[in-house]
Amino acid sequence: MGDVAAVLLVDPAGSVLLQLRDGNAPSHPHAWCVPGGHCEPGETPEQAALRELAEETGLRPEHGLRLFCRRQLNPQRTAHYYFGSTRARQCDVRLGEGAAMEFLRPDQISDGRPFAPGSASLLAEFLASPHYAWRVTAPYDPLHDPGRRQVRALHHQG
Repeated sequence: MGDVAAVLLVDPAGSVLLQLRDGNAPSHPHAWCVPGGHCEPGETPEQAALRELAEETGLRPEHGLRLFCRRQLNPQRTAHYYFGSTRARQCDVRLGEGAAMEFLRPDQISDGRPFAPGSASLLAEFLASPHYAWRVTAPYDPLHDPGRRQVRALHHQG
């Protein structure tokens, strides 16, 4: 098997999109992870990450992707993790694969859910990093302003 690519997609409220693998998953069924999958022949990891995100969720990052980290899974296989932002809400997510696809707040991520190996540590590392820098600049009121959440990508902290 070749390399894999995955996306840490953050919404305006700072929630991260996660997938619950279904019972038919070839590895780690019923575990949470970030959306992603295998790179196809001739495809860069970033292209694979964008394709997998679109296939699994129907979403695209608003301002493209940036590389967060790479992890060597074995001598022949590397995982490439990208991050990006979206204005999408839960109702915009199309479940294309898995049992569920949800935007989860950081406190929901650490609430004892079962994670695929390495996913919990990846999320903890991302949430503690300067790359996780999105903040809501005004409270979101869906009755008052359903389409114009004020979001600001802050410059790197630290």
